[in-house]
Amino acid sequence: MLTKLFYTLKQYQVPVSVREYLDLLNALNQGLVFADSDEFYRLARICLIKDEKHFDKFDRAFKHFFDGLDTLANPLDNAAIPEDWLRKEIEKTLTPEELAQIEKMGSLDKLMEEFEKRLQEQHKRHQGGNRMVGTGGTSPFGAYGANPEGIRLAGTSRNKSAVKVWEKREFKNLDDSLELGVRNLQVALRRLRRFARQGVEEELDINDTIRSTAHKGGLLDIKMVPERKNRVKVLIFFDIGGSMDPYVEVCEALFSAARSEFKHLHYFYFHNFIYESVWQDNNRRWSERLPLWDIIHKYGPDYRVIFVGDATMSPYEILSVGGSVEHFNEEAGAVWMQRMTQHFQKVVWLNPEAERAWQHTQSIGHVRKLVDNKMYPLTLQGIEAATRYLSK
Repeated sequence: MLTKLFYTLKQYQVPVSVREYLDLLNALNQGLVFADSDEFYRLARICLIKDEKHFDKFDRAFKHFFDGLDTLANPLDNAAIPEDWLRKEIEKTLTPEELAQIEKMGSLDKLMEEFEKRLQEQHKRHQGGNRMVGTGGTSPFGAYGANPEGIRLAGTSRNKSAVKVWEKREFKNLDDSLELGVRNLQVALRRLRRFARQGVEEELDINDTIRSTAHKGGLLDIKMVPERKNRVKVLIFFDIGGSMDPYVEVCEALFSAARSEFKHLHYFYFHNFIYESVWQDNNRRWSERLPLWDIIHKYGPDYRVIFVGDATMSPYEILSVGGSVEHFNEEAGAVWMQRMTQHFQKVVWLNPEAERAWQHTQSIGHVRKLVDNKMYPLTLQGIEAATRYLSK
């Protein structure tokens, strides 16, 4: 059966070799994947695809191959269904047209007033409704529901449109030792280079040595010069947690590549959008925060600034005082971004969301304007384009 997969990949012009196909078979023989189509997809992509730019073609070929295949009966069909699953299944399945018909609450202040009012009215648990605080349903307050604008009290994000998130969330630091995809990213980042000779004389200058030796009638005269080093200085800000969870792997690969490429690199974390402070350790993000003013005053305008995030959030988080989902920000996030772009000469934003979807998300449009349209997709081609701009 997998021989057909190999030829299907060839049909879709995916550059896969027999050696890579044999690696996949060997991995399956070792029992790395068993009876799990999602795990098999990830394993096949790792074994067969060596360049990220072929992922789309691989996905199309993989879908074509599996369309029409009989699926195995799920051995969990008769098992007891966990309560959490039942709660989430209460959620109504709404079409985009139905979602568009749900009337928004209005301004941020009105939404907060309505939330407080409903908390006072509620005396028991609700689920599947359209008004009170609960789970499922179309109420703007609760968890696992469908509403274009509301407050999520717990659980994972579904529609990425909550104005507030009423929970204390813990995020993990990015792993800068990850090797998956790092090589390709390093090559892309090397466009951002500005070499100069610095330090003590420790590198042989071959041309000057030959010239000086010839002038002295063949008597060897060794000439040394300082080593050429990359003078580019980089600040990189990572959006962490929430809607960025699916992109942790690619962010870790980018982090590893940047750490190896740039000697003068400083990194920071933020959630959704920047405000008056950021942090460097997610385990201590509530106790050890760095004021953004300190970063602006400490690092000169020649530092190249890279933001990494999906820019997908409620527009209030960018434009409004108190719009942050996690705290009350006294100044709008847009104000802080303007301060960054006014101080630093070159600022770009790398977005892991597919570029074709940007026009459908209002917050992405706001962020693009704030960075003077210097938003690039988090792909090899996007990084190369961003580094070309930063290196000018």
